[in-house]
Amino acid sequence: MLASWFEHQWTRFSAWQIVLQPLAWVFKVITAVRRLLYRAGIRGVQRLPVPVVIVGNITVGGTGKTPLTIWLAQQLRERGMQPGIVSRGYGGACAVPRAVNVDSDAASVGDEALLLAQRSACPVWAGADRVATARALLRAQPQCDLILADDGLQHYALARDVEVAVVDAQRAFGNGCLLPAGPLREPVRRLDAVHAVVVNGEALPLGVGAPQFRMDLVGSAAKPLRGGAALALESWRGRRVHAVAGIGNPRRFFDDLRACGLELVEHAFRDHHAFTAQDLNFGDDAPVLMTEKDAVKCQAFAQSNWFVRPVQAQVQAGLAELIFDRVRRRHGPETV
Repeated sequence: MLASWFEHQWTRFSAWQIVLQPLAWVFKVITAVRRLLYRAGIRGVQRLPVPVVIVGNITVGGTGKTPLTIWLAQQLRERGMQPGIVSRGYGGACAVPRAVNVDSDAASVGDEALLLAQRSACPVWAGADRVATARALLRAQPQCDLILADDGLQHYALARDVEVAVVDAQRAFGNGCLLPAGPLREPVRRLDAVHAVVVNGEALPLGVGAPQFRMDLVGSAAKPLRGGAALALESWRGRRVHAVAGIGNPRRFFDDLRACGLELVEHAFRDHHAFTAQDLNFGDDAPVLMTEKDAVKCQAFAQSNWFVRPVQAQVQAGLAELIFDRVRRRHGPETV
């Protein structure tokens, strides 16, 4: 409840911003000093023997990083590279680096890491320390010639060759304040330093120096969690459906389903919510439709009327080429 209250406050200006602003100034100073220490070499920055691409954001909550990471992995593989993916494993219990398989337990490795393993066709490792996790991946999978880091824009101990920041067009930067007065982890001007900004949903006049690319998440089918043929969402037009979303921005999921003509009963949960069967017992036989990130946590106790809506990222032309051209410049092998 406290987290939901903060998220609501972050969308607007109110008296609470005045109360919390001094803490936001302290957070700003800490953030700036921390980054300066890394840039000055006072705090150690470790470079891997392969190029590193960071996909992250500057706000709290989901922006579409995981679908973009899956898309980038596919694009780089098509260009002859063999990416490995590292994830924080948020929502899991990865105190030390560990491999993530398609049948791993989401409670152990995290929902996003498991989704990456199931969808990317790449080696995936999860762990709190991204440097240690990436090194463990490379030792186990020496054929990998590039590391994709899902999240980690603020994990400066890991040297990076490319930074891609993702912005949710629906929420953008909220009230524009830093934590805890607003949703920003870093000031908006941080986007001037990244190599590309991907805007999820529509083009926005962000006023930043980095090139911008639009991304849309598309999916027009509902796939049964217990197996079977997928159904077109259009076949449910006008039908009552329970929509379940435990993601950073449930509103986007609900809006997309309404655009398909579905009559929704909305069930928004906290991001990374650990679902139980009782959470999805709504007392009727109407279909239950959820996101992919939620589905990986519900597979073990799925019912026959539970469905998932898979999505694919569609990204404006030019981003894959920008990233590929930059990682090709990387030279000088080192020892893992």
